Amino acid sequence: MEQSSPQISLSDRPAGGTVLVVEDEESIGALVRNYLMRDGYRVVWVRTGEEALAELTRHPVRLVVLDIGLPGMDGPEVCRRMRQRSGVPIVMLTARDEEPDRVSGLEVGADDYVVKPFSPRELVARVKAILRRSEPKVQEDLLALGDVVVRLGAREAEVAGELIELTGKEFDLLACFLESQGIVLSRDRLLDRVWGMSYPGGTRTVDVHVGHLRRKLDRPSLIHTVRGSGYKAVAP
Repeated sequence: MEQSSPQISLSDRPAGGTVLVVEDEESIGALVRNYLMRDGYRVVWVRTGEEALAELTRHPVRLVVLDIGLPGMDGPEVCRRMRQRSGVPIVMLTARDEEPDRVSGLEVGADDYVVKPFSPRELVARVKAILRRSEPKVQEDLLALGDVVVRLGAREAEVAGELIELTGKEFDLLACFLESQGIVLSRDRLLDRVWGMSYPGGTRTVDVHVGHLRRKLDRPSLIHTVRGSGYKAVAP
């Protein structure tokens, strides 16, 4: 059977680098490609895992958007093979928000996952957040939103130029929010990223620590509650 050639799309200003999109559904692939191009990314779009592995060696790929349910070689297997040859960040697209689907991707090396149907704007925001975290940092790691500043190397946080006292988990939670500005993070995702998947406590732990952060930062609107979904960091 003749395989389709990969589609390589260039925006007018491909300043964001190259993103490899691996998606066999025409409508979803075109949607992801178009939104990434609007934000200045060069897009290489392929439909199969075999094509993805080939294109990964042909282009300076900064990030991979990988569908979990590909024909032939599935997404987790493609991710595993990519990890054997590259540390490129990988975002998995899953059809269902169920633990086995999430875990299968994360266990073979995916950096994040997005559940279908998804907002293409949120996907682009996640791409940006992951690329920010994966880029080599100059001097110290500094995150800021409004007048709230976090210095990762020194593990210091300040508001309006004044240092504030945070516990270790409060600091990690604040850093997580500032790394993913504007992105809705579910309680389960926050629990996984800050406390680890093996943490025996429930998501109520997240709510408690968010309350502590709001009080200590004295910026209650910085961490916005999205009813039924989780939290996101927004400029106060």
